[in-house]
Amino acid sequence: MLRETFNEAAELYDRARPRYPRALVDELARASGLGPDSRVLEIGPGTGQLTLALAQFGCRITAVELGDAMAGVARQRLSAFPRVEVQVAEFERWELPSDPFDLVVCATAFHWIDPAVRVVKAAQALRAGGRLALVTTEHVAGGTVEFFARAQDCYERWDPDTPPGLRLQPASDVTMYTGELDDFAHFEQITMARRTQDITYTTDQYIDVLLTYSGLRALNATARHGLLTCLRQLIDSQYGGTVTKRYLHELIMGTRATE
Repeated sequence: MLRETFNEAAELYDRARPRYPRALVDELARASGLGPDSRVLEIGPGTGQLTLALAQFGCRITAVELGDAMAGVARQRLSAFPRVEVQVAEFERWELPSDPFDLVVCATAFHWIDPAVRVVKAAQALRAGGRLALVTTEHVAGGTVEFFARAQDCYERWDPDTPPGLRLQPASDVTMYTGELDDFAHFEQITMARRTQDITYTTDQYIDVLLTYSGLRALNATARHGLLTCLRQLIDSQYGGTVTKRYLHELIMGTRATE
């Protein structure tokens, strides 16, 4: 399964993947009343990109991660926070504890969870009045705009699933989707926030980021090598060995209704 490919490159994932903007983390903490008395369940923490930021609020965190290698890296990163526990399990099959959580959070991983389970089980994990927080990440137009337009030639040549003429959208054109929470009777008071961040990468750093994406890792070795070589040559020959990428991070939150 594609969602299991991340576990093959846990150390690289931890090193290369961007952290979440501090303003977004602070908004999540403010809206959920995060503090030392909070019990938090994190679904799919990866190597702890968001977990580490949340742990600094002093809360108790149970993080459920599918990949054993990813969980191992997360435990190392979080070793200074004894109130954080990382468990290796598939969330769909993980047994919920008897005591409900104050906050359930999932960052850039909710789409990997079975849609027939994810919202229902998240609601079951929460106390009445508890909050579900979903963080999504989108690749949007910005930074070195011309590079990302020209890079599509490399993708169209080497990745057969690339739609012809595909271009990144500006953040303002990306629609925030809250349908799953809106359509589920147990959640109310749906709120949304978004932040962008630009990150400048050297050629090697950008290639490392790409090597953490499931779609690229799923390519056969010849196509993957051809694509990365094409992109590397483009960055080095036309952009002086650095490019800047823009990310859009969205925070969607819902309150567990009182029954």
